[in-house]
Amino acid sequence: MFPVVVQTLSVTAPVFAMLFLGVVLRRVGWIDAAFVNTASALVFKGTMPTLMFISILKADLNTALQPALLGYFVLATIATFALAWGWAIWRCPRVERGVYVQGAFRGNNGIVGLALAASLYGDYGLSAGSVLAGVVILLYNSLSALILALYSAGARPDARAILISIARNPLIIGVVSAIPFAYWQVALPGWLMTSGQYFAQMTLPLALICIGATLSLAALRDSSGIALSSSLMKMVWLPLMATLGAWACGFRGAELGILFLYFASPTAAASFVMARAVDANHQLAATIIVITTLMAALSINAGLFLLGGLGWI
Repeated sequence: MFPVVVQTLSVTAPVFAMLFLGVVLRRVGWIDAAFVNTASALVFKGTMPTLMFISILKADLNTALQPALLGYFVLATIATFALAWGWAIWRCPRVERGVYVQGAFRGNNGIVGLALAASLYGDYGLSAGSVLAGVVILLYNSLSALILALYSAGARPDARAILISIARNPLIIGVVSAIPFAYWQVALPGWLMTSGQYFAQMTLPLALICIGATLSLAALRDSSGIALSSSLMKMVWLPLMATLGAWACGFRGAELGILFLYFASPTAAASFVMARAVDANHQLAATIIVITTLMAALSINAGLFLLGGLGWI
């Protein structure tokens, strides 16, 4: 078991070290809210789409583009969304249901999940993870917009607006635009690839530091029972059910490991932005992000340790 523990810590420790580095840098005043806003926009609009483009361009799509893996992920994501929604109808006040459901199913896969997949499985993890991330972006934005529109006074369930938002998402554009280049094996000039790699390499450390800088201990102290319930669903119950379902469907090794990492990632910071945009309870959204990010250091390690110990990954 000890080698599994060492491997698990080697995967998760660098990611969470960067998260908590962001907390420290913000506390000592080396970075501020303006830096976080600018850097987050740079990651979302520039470096992360470039990272996904390059990783798919370099990928062997016959290996990374796996219909069974993608199909299960789509179905499991929709199922976890439905379960969270059903629980929210039963247990949450109507006004909080949209934020609760979004916090419970929307993972930070584009940053934390992708970083862990790349750390554990190298180029394959980055390639398969990037393809999955493209699917994630489509599902998360659509389902989050739907649930917030249904339960938030400041939004309306406008299908056209949702489709436009998806089509304009830089991460989706980065993934989709790379597929023809990878499929037809179109080679870009060497200097352009090198420059793109320099630019893309800023993505994970910069994004992780920004997430850490947004963590608020005050928000954690003010957390409510609703936030804790949503966080436990996100970090424990839904990943457990989805991973067991993947195992029952025959997934093993790297595929099962990547699926687990994506299901077990903490709530995405974008959930706060979307909640605030539609005048929902953005403080609840922020609290869920804080709790799940702190829980991830324990729950992801425990999950990898258990899966490795069972010989499933």
